[in-house]
This record gives sequence, structure tokens and C-alpha cells, in this order.
Amino acid sequence: MPMICKTKSLTFLLLACLFPTQLVAQDTAMPVIVTAVAERTLNSDIQALGTLQANETAHLASPVSDIISRIHFVDGQRVEAGEVLVELTNHEQIAELEEARVALADAERQLQRTRQLVESSFVSAQELDGRQREFELTQARLRAVEARLKDRLIKAPFAGVMGLRQISIGTLLSTGSPLATLLDDSVMKLDFSIPETLMAQVRSGLGVTATAAAFPERTFSGTIVSLDNRVDPVTRSIRVRARLDNEERLLRSGMLMRVSVASAPRQALVIPEGALLPLGDKQFVMQIEGAVDSPSVQRVRVEIGERLPGLVEITSGLSSGDRVVTHGAFRLSSGQPVRIKAELAAGESVQSALRDTK
Repeated sequence: MPMICKTKSLTFLLLACLFPTQLVAQDTAMPVIVTAVAERTLNSDIQALGTLQANETAHLASPVSDIISRIHFVDGQRVEAGEVLVELTNHEQIAELEEARVALADAERQLQRTRQLVESSFVSAQELDGRQREFELTQARLRAVEARLKDRLIKAPFAGVMGLRQISIGTLLSTGSPLATLLDDSVMKLDFSIPETLMAQVRSGLGVTATAAAFPERTFSGTIVSLDNRVDPVTRSIRVRARLDNEERLLRSGMLMRVSVASAPRQALVIPEGALLPLGDKQFVMQIEGAVDSPSVQRVRVEIGERLPGLVEITSGLSSGDRVVTHGAFRLSSGQPVRIKAELAAGESVQSALRDTK
């Protein structure tokens, strides 16, 4: 019998050396660190690529067929609204204008004379009506000549910057021939696309920030002004338009920009990212349950949303105030008793929490 007892003792020691954790009592409470599920206001940033275009764009063209007599702008010149840019040959129209003015003056004199004769009963009222019609027709002819003359003065429809000139003096233009492009670059339009699933987070009035490769150290601010009236059925995205101030005239039409949109704020539940226990494509956490003096854990499946630095959004599975294990969760199983060593506040470090418990 003594030899048997001695053999059992040696076996126990050997097992203790080889499998120390298996000899620990199963009901021993594991020390853990926990955090309460917190509710926060989140502003999710939506990232996209956009293309700039001028606030207004006019591709200037000739309304008539004629020869250029004068050019009043150079490449890249800034012009004001109504400023004459190009003059076409107008000698014939000027002569017609003088003729129409003389004819109008003569018709007006004839009308006044006829009115006097009608008052003296020397002519009938019917003749006065004829003179009135002749005067009105002469006025119409003058307006037509003035319009033809005006067509030979090509003016800036709005203030802006001229593009590269495509014409020269003496060039014979046909109707619709391009002259140059005028851009209003005081404000720029920035068009970009977002997935249709994010439509609810974007609305007019939200701020945007944008950067361009040409100015890597600059950030340009703007505001969303509208969303398109349809979703692209192929890409399942919708176009969004923002306006950016361009007081320094640095931005140019056609530039590619990286856009960041701070979407509409929302209330969300968040926990530390370290509390997640991934299993395949699913996510779990160890939730604290039971009495205050004898807590235990239960594995709970959760659905996550946006990931933030050190935090993750919980869309389902937990409620505000629930406590989850953030340190030591991988060693636990459902129903296992635990001992809460410390409870972290939102954003608090483990070191400071343990220091406060001493």
C-alpha cells in the first residue's frame, strides 16, 4: 500500500506539471475588465471623388456669318458682364441704320403734319390712320436693323475669365463658329457620386471639404446644394452637387478632387473594438449578467456598423448601459463566473482604470 500511495503522488505531480490549467477549479471566477455600452453622436464621413466645373460656362459662338474686324480680349483675360469681346464687319448695317433713322424721322414728321390737317378738317381720319401705320412700320424696321447690328457685337453674358482664343482678325466666321469659352469661376460646382444606401445621410446644407493634387497642403470648404433627381440604375449611385468658394481663383474647371462629407449626425451605441470576438463573418461579445456580487458572462451575437478609432458602432444585440468584457474575453465561455477587476469609461485607458482601483 505505501508503494501505491507513492505512485499516485508522483502521477499527480506529473499531471500538475504537464496540465496546470486543467487542475484549476472550474468555478474559479476569472478577473476581467469591462466597459458599459455608451451612446454617442456620430458624424460619419463619406469619402468620394468629384470633378469641378465653373459656376457658369458659356461657349461663345458667332450668331451670324461675317468677317471679324476687331477682337477686344486676350487669353485668360477677366471681363465684365456686357463687355464687347468681338466685333464683326458692320459697314452695311451701319448704313442701313442711318437710312432707317432718316426714314423714321420723316415718318414722324408726316404723322405730325397729318394730325394738324385732321384738326383743321383738311384730311380725313382714315389718312391719319395710314400715317400712323407707316410710322409704326418704320419703327419696326429700325429695331430690326439695330438687332442685326447688335448681332455683330459679341458681348460677355456674365463676368468671368476668358479661355484660349480660337480666332483671329480677318477670319470669316460661319454661324455657330466657336470663338472662346467664358467661365464664371468665382464659385465652383463640385459634382461627385455616393452609393444610394447613403442617401439618407446626405442633404442640402451639409458641409464638405475637398482637396486637390495640385494643392496638397490646401483644404477647400463648401456646402452641398442639391442631389440629382434619379439614381443611376447601373452603378446604384446618385450624383451630389456642392459649391466651393473660389475667391483666390485657384480652382479650375475639370480638376479632380477628393471629397469628404460630414453626414447628418445620428445617435449610436459604441463599444471598444477590443470587445469584439470575431467568428467567421459573425461578431460576438461577452456580456456581463447575473447579480452584482456574483456576475457571469454570456456570449451574445452583435451586428456592427461604422468602425471608429478604437471604437465600433453596435447596430443590434446590445442596449445602452449593458456591460461587455473588453480584456480577457477570449478565455471565457458562456455561463462562466467572472470577477470585475476594473470598469473602463469611454476613452479611458486600462492603466488609469487599474490605477484607480488600487
